[in-house]
Amino acid sequence: MNKKIKTDAVDHLFEAVLTLKTPEECYTFFEDVCTVNELLSLSQRYEVAKMLREGRTYLEIAEKTGASTATISRVNRSLNYGNDGYDMVFKRLEDEKKKE
Repeated sequence: MNKKIKTDAVDHLFEAVLTLKTPEECYTFFEDVCTVNELLSLSQRYEVAKMLREGRTYLEIAEKTGASTATISRVNRSLNYGNDGYDMVFKRLEDEKKKE
């Protein structure tokens, strides 16, 4: 965990996020907390991560998501050398799909 982001304020934000129960609640909360561009950037990074895990090329990802190669590279670095946060979420979503 990055010690720079571990603050009481970030803890409070994450506690608030963990109370959200539906996508509609997420829209309501995140539209208040983030600018449109911030939210679109977060969702773009997540889509980039999914596509990288699927083995897509940078060119395919850039064309589909509109992400720059710098953004794709940054996400790729997080996937390969980060805290495994993306992988944790991908695995949980995959496990939920298998249960259905």
